[in-house]
Formats: sequence, structure tokens, C-alpha cells
Amino acid sequence: MAPLRVGFIGTGPLTDHPSATGYGMANQHATAYKAMPEGEIEMVACCDLYRDRAVAFAGRNGIPEAGIYTCYHEMLAKESLDIVSVATWPDVHAEIVISTARHKNRPMGIYCEKPMANTWGECKRMVTACEQNGVKLGFDHQRRYGKPFRLAKKMIDDGLIGKLVRVEAGAGDLFEYGSHNFNLSGYLAGCTKAKWVIGQIDYSQWKIVFGTHNENTAMAYWEYENGVQGFAGTGRCAEIVGSHNRAIGTEGIIEMGPRAPEAKGYHLRYRVFGKGGWENVDTDGESVHGPGFIERAIADFVASTKAGTASEVDAHSALDGTEIIFAIWHSSRTHGIVKMPLIPEDNALVDMMQRGAVQPR
Repeated sequence: MAPLRVGFIGTGPLTDHPSATGYGMANQHATAYKAMPEGEIEMVACCDLYRDRAVAFAGRNGIPEAGIYTCYHEMLAKESLDIVSVATWPDVHAEIVISTARHKNRPMGIYCEKPMANTWGECKRMVTACEQNGVKLGFDHQRRYGKPFRLAKKMIDDGLIGKLVRVEAGAGDLFEYGSHNFNLSGYLAGCTKAKWVIGQIDYSQWKIVFGTHNENTAMAYWEYENGVQGFAGTGRCAEIVGSHNRAIGTEGIIEMGPRAPEAKGYHLRYRVFGKGGWENVDTDGESVHGPGFIERAIADFVASTKAGTASEVDAHSALDGTEIIFAIWHSSRTHGIVKMPLIPEDNALVDMMQRGAVQPR
């Protein structure tokens, strides 16, 4: 079988200092494609609004000069691509994904960076457009492939901490970084759809990440359809959790990325009630951040796209987690519980800013 032809939209610069203005994630996507077995894929085209960035990216990844573009519509028309990696800022994700899915020369699969998009309506339309046109859509929620989380999930499924009661997240923000945490929470809970959500936020200091607004502090609670509940704390409320992620059961607790001084050097620990203290777990050098997570995520997405099956980074798990995020902001706007599914399709945080309900300095 011929290798799958891969193209990139949004190469960005290669940076040694990733920040809120850019991580150059296309470069990490490319590294993951290179790690796949020889003959599986071939990187043939790339597009960026800044041609010098696309040229540099192509040079690093063996893409011929003929495969360099500054317009992704032209790239789609001229190249016969099987997989398209989208690594732009989230404000244009929906436009690019929908246009690519509807293109007459559409690919088999689109692998897109997270977070999904800047409004709830755009998120839904991305998934619908891909489904209607037979295009597999995945998002880069690679953390679920890491050993701290895989081992924690196995502990939960094996009943180590009894019946799972609650999953928690205490890192980053709700939207940009939080996109990972809500995906992980659904993964650990064994369910991605929420029944209801309640939350409150503080946005008193301007915070822009990849061109999008993010709150400074948040506290949120929700319940999944299987009865497991969730809690998220960001900013000043992050320390309520005391770890990157946590799972609480009737018989014990599991912490992923624990912050306790006694857990230094370990990225996973558990405690069974009535059976002593914390037990640290070896994760073979993998933290909650990596390495190797993106390589596994992209390999899974490529394999599932070829097989016509759903991957673990499937758009629906991303959609369900993202719905909770937008519902938290909407709950803060309405000062009450939000019953799911979420109806308003806007971005409640942006709406509150525009109306002066929040006034970040």
C-alpha cells in the first residue's frame, strides 16, 4: 500500500522558547510522523501565511519546493492529500477544518490542534462537516497516551480505589490548557458526556493565550451521565486539587502529577484508605507532559483513519469535553446550573467582556 500523503496548514516558526504566542506545534506533528514506521506516511506539502516559515519547515522535513504554499485552498486543490495536520491558532480552526472537509479534493483525515474553536457553535459545525463528508477528525489531546494517565486508568478499572466517585483537575486554565484536562477527566471517568455543570470565574487581569481569552481563576463542578462527578480549579483554586489530576474512589485516591514535596521525582501515586500511606508508581521517566505522547496520538489517529475506525483522539471526545468548558463560562454568566446539552452557541466569556460584566485590566 502506498504511504499516506500528509500536508500541514500552519507551520509556525521553530522556537526554543514556546509561549502564549506560539509553540510551533506543526514541528511536533512532523516529528511524530517521522517516528512512524517507514513507508506509512510521506510529508509532501505545507502551508503558512508567512512563506519563509513554510520554506524553513519544508527544509527540515524533506518537503519539496513544489509542495510549499501560502494558501491552503491552493494546497488542497493541487495536492492529493490523505491526512492534513492543522496547527494554527484556534480562531481559524473552524474555517480551515470545515473548508478542508468540504473540499472536492478532501483528505481522509484531519488532525487538528486544540482547543477546538473559539465558540461552541463553531466546535459543533466542525464535527458535523467532517461527518457529512466522510472525513475523520481528531484533536491533539495527546496526554491521555501518557503512562501516568494510562496506569491511573488501569488502577481505576481494576478497582484499586473502589468505585470511582470523582475526577479532578488542578492545572492551567479552563480553555487553552484546560482542553487537555477535560479530555483527561472524561477518559478517567469512563464517560465523556455531562448531565449538568455549574461554575464561577474571575477574569480581572488580561490573559490572552494564542489569541484567545482565558480566565484567571475558576471553580467548576459537573456530573457525567454515568454518575461520576468532576471538579476543576484553576488559578487561585488550583491548589484545592493539589495535583495535575486526581481520581477519588470509595476506597482510595490516585494523583497524577502530585505536588506534595514527598512525591518529588514521581508523577503518579495512590493511597488506599486504611492500608498505610501513599505509594509512588514508576512511570518510566514520563511526566504528565511527556515525552512521546504526540507520537502515540498521531500514530493512533493515522492507524484508525486507514482502518475507518474511531481513534482515542476522536472529535466526539473533544467535543464533549469542550462543551463542559463553554457550559462553565455560561454558568458564570447566568449564575446557575446549566443543564446539558448546552444550547447557547457563543463564547460566554467574550460576551461578558463585551457587555462589561467582566472587566479585565
